[in-house]
Amino acid sequence: MAEALEKHIRRYFKRSEKLPKQELVGSIKKDFPKWSDNTINMYLSKLKKEGIINAPSRGIYEMDNNIPFQPNISNNLKRVFNKVKREFPYINFCIWDTVWLNDFMRHQLFKHYVVIEVEKDAAESVFTFLTESNKNVFFNPDEEIFDRYIHHQDEVLIVKNMVSESPLIEKEKIVIPALEKLLVDMLIETALFSAQQNEKEFIMRSVMQKYTLNELKMRRYAVRRNREREIDELINISLAK
Repeated sequence: MAEALEKHIRRYFKRSEKLPKQELVGSIKKDFPKWSDNTINMYLSKLKKEGIINAPSRGIYEMDNNIPFQPNISNNLKRVFNKVKREFPYINFCIWDTVWLNDFMRHQLFKHYVVIEVEKDAAESVFTFLTESNKNVFFNPDEEIFDRYIHHQDEVLIVKNMVSESPLIEKEKIVIPALEKLLVDMLIETALFSAQQNEKEFIMRSVMQKYTLNELKMRRYAVRRNREREIDELINISLAK
């Protein structure tokens, strides 16, 4: 039945790119009068998961026409991810490369780090495991460690605790952070994101021009990190320019 809704869904958005949920549900009920609200909610949720529609803010839907976040996942990232996955098959973790942020910055960075975020209870075990076969592996480094050791190295692997319920996505069977997560983390982890601090507004504006951000997802994660006000301010400033 969700396939039947998918055939009609674009027609509902012909007059407006964004629709309040109440208006969208009303249009669906005209075509499918026997469907209950619960049935419609279930099908809308399915279309969201499939990337056909998006909910950028609470109670608002839009067609997801933007290009999905598709960073380059290097062979090295795949190797490290799969190595950890084989050794720790039941833990939650993600991997990413700070070079991905270059796409949104004025000044391109030559140094970059591979970052593995791991659920807290397993993070130290993963760190110990990776030190057996990798040089320059650091565990939850603070600003002093960055200044004294990390900034001077060419190849660095950083293992850090992952915040629970972090927004993650999967690409090529590799789990990576969603853009929404990286943008919130950028406001908090100033040592890891030191190179981005002077370009925060430019980065946010560049991301919003290229991709559809799920503001609800981003705000929910920002609340978990106690940065809701800061992320709202960054969004508003970026939209105003």
